[in-house]
Amino acid sequence: MTIEGGDARKLTTVLRRRTGDQIEVIDSVARRFSAKLHVEKHFVSAILCEQLQVHYDDSALAVTVAQAVPKGQKMDFVVEKLTELGVHEIVPFLSERTIPQAPSGARNTRWQRLAAAAAQQSGRSEIPDVVAVEDFGAVLERCAAFDRVLLLWELAEPRRLRDQLPELLRGARSILVIVGPEGGFSSVEAEDAQNRGAHVLSLGTRIVRTETAALVLLAILNYLV
Repeated sequence: MTIEGGDARKLTTVLRRRTGDQIEVIDSVARRFSAKLHVEKHFVSAILCEQLQVHYDDSALAVTVAQAVPKGQKMDFVVEKLTELGVHEIVPFLSERTIPQAPSGARNTRWQRLAAAAAQQSGRSEIPDVVAVEDFGAVLERCAAFDRVLLLWELAEPRRLRDQLPELLRGARSILVIVGPEGGFSSVEAEDAQNRGAHVLSLGTRIVRTETAALVLLAILNYLV
């Protein structure tokens, strides 16, 4: 196989791999192979040696995160880290208190590219889909498709997650986690989500930033399942 572009530069310039080095290759249908690298001046290739047996896989619990788009470039961080933590899908959305930003179709292209790079870096076989930005109403329309919906809200009753999550996760195969913007959800938005079957949760007495909230919950879910 021929290795081109950023992958070739990373192997030869960043990782300083040379002819004869062993690498691992994941193909388009998630098969893994050991391969031997061959580096010439302007050409990088690899010979596939054998197919590797996968001893682990992404969690059997498929978690989709609906994340209110934060200001600046913070969504880049969210996409990268959620991908590393094994998220199934990412749904950026706008809500009542989202800080306005100029619409840009290029953002989704960038986020999907970041997800692909993070999946490669973390050794994931699948790349999570980053859908087009939608509004909060469209996110609520998604609720019926999931076994559980968890909405993180700083004004929720501060009960310990360890007392709630085991029961909420029992029998669930798909979960939608909804995270609000810097200003949080309004009471009306939280009520609308509850009317759609969402369980409103608090992460505790400390209020974390919007770009931190989903990562905290994903880490906990990974531990529990």
